[in-house]
Amino acid sequence: MASRRGAVDRAHDKMDSGAYLEDLARRIAIPTESQVPERAAELYRYQRDEIGPCFDRMGFTCDILENPVSDRGPVLVASRLEDAAKPTVLIYGHGDVVRAVPEEWSDGLDPFEMKVVDDRVYGRGAVDNKGQHTLAMSAMQAVLEERGGALGFNAKFIIETGEEQGSPGMKRIVDDNKDLLAADFFLGFDGPRKSFGRMDMNLGCRGGVFFDLVVDLDRSGGLHSGHWGGVMADAGIILAQAIASITTPKGKILIEDWLPASVPDSVLDACRNLVVDPVPGMPEIDPDWGEPDMSPRERTLAWTSFIVLAYSTGNPDNPVNAVPSYAKARCQIRHTADVPRENFVPALRRHLDAKGFEGVEIDTEIGRDQFPASRTDPNHPWVQWVRRSIIESTGEEPNILPCSSGSNPSEMFRQGLDAAVIWMPHSYSGCNQHGADEHGLKSLFREGLGVVAGLYWDLGEGGTPAG
Repeated sequence: MASRRGAVDRAHDKMDSGAYLEDLARRIAIPTESQVPERAAELYRYQRDEIGPCFDRMGFTCDILENPVSDRGPVLVASRLEDAAKPTVLIYGHGDVVRAVPEEWSDGLDPFEMKVVDDRVYGRGAVDNKGQHTLAMSAMQAVLEERGGALGFNAKFIIETGEEQGSPGMKRIVDDNKDLLAADFFLGFDGPRKSFGRMDMNLGCRGGVFFDLVVDLDRSGGLHSGHWGGVMADAGIILAQAIASITTPKGKILIEDWLPASVPDSVLDACRNLVVDPVPGMPEIDPDWGEPDMSPRERTLAWTSFIVLAYSTGNPDNPVNAVPSYAKARCQIRHTADVPRENFVPALRRHLDAKGFEGVEIDTEIGRDQFPASRTDPNHPWVQWVRRSIIESTGEEPNILPCSSGSNPSEMFRQGLDAAVIWMPHSYSGCNQHGADEHGLKSLFREGLGVVAGLYWDLGEGGTPAG
């Protein structure tokens, strides 16, 4: 008789038999570097010749959507609709990878040739993101086999090929295809998990606001420091003082409108309950940097941070004896969904003016996309339903992250489709994602295969929030 246990066992066998790794090896071998224009045809090949046929064999109908942004990769949407009365899940992955830079990989490793060494599975895309969406697909195949060709729910996949470039065109694709993508909840597979002993549920991301602070004294170059030092304004000093007015010497933000007026108790509880394993090579957290009386998890997942990414005045590589007339700093704010991103630049303008820095310009037209903050509440019915499914499979509470400390395309799905957004990562912090020797762990993939198959099985059993 078909059973949850049977579905989980079949999913584990995808790893044990080598079927999962065989699929992943084919996908890693396709060099889908979206940051390399010469690889554009490979993005189409991945969707058309590899991913599409696999969905066809599982009874999905596939649509390949052209990207509305020119010279950007296509998006594949695969749909399997069994019964309109049953819940629908939209599953996300991306087929593009960052530049491989093969000369930086260790001897014996080729970024586009998968290699297994003990527990490690090496290859560009092994975790970001081919290994993760392959896991989602393999677990679904296991449930189809166990249920005799049925899922018991409706499933949709969206596989994009531009995530490593900031998902250009994706928001418009979502907005223009709401019926095609409509779902009860969104399940994304990307990113590392915090603990080897707990699964993660990530419910969104912090937003990013980028801008340059500029002091331009409208003088023709620098002025001789001996003749003019002490009597002519120094652009470097003015900008340094302006930046220093934004935080305390220990990084506590002093602009009240940048900070959450309040943080939901569900978010604070989730931060306090996180289990994070130490990873060799990771830096130690500065205990007294940022907002005092907050834990490191609250500071990164529930609060605002301000970072000076770069600062320049004069010619740092070849300084001359001159009072600089120009200075610029590239700055970034990371923030949660508790502060609207529209608040930040006007609040900064008011702050600088009040401090006497009316001449410091704020330039937001810097060729860098801002990305919105997003969060599904930890108490949302779908979050709690997925949590219970994970506990059934692992016997352990999952980590529930109110948002990722990095970026992801959560908000375009949460807002665009009016759906709960949940990410379930299957990598770890030491995976060298985006770097040389990128790798996943067979043990984590195997566990993930079983957990995701159990979740799919539960979707077909009824008792979901949508049911």
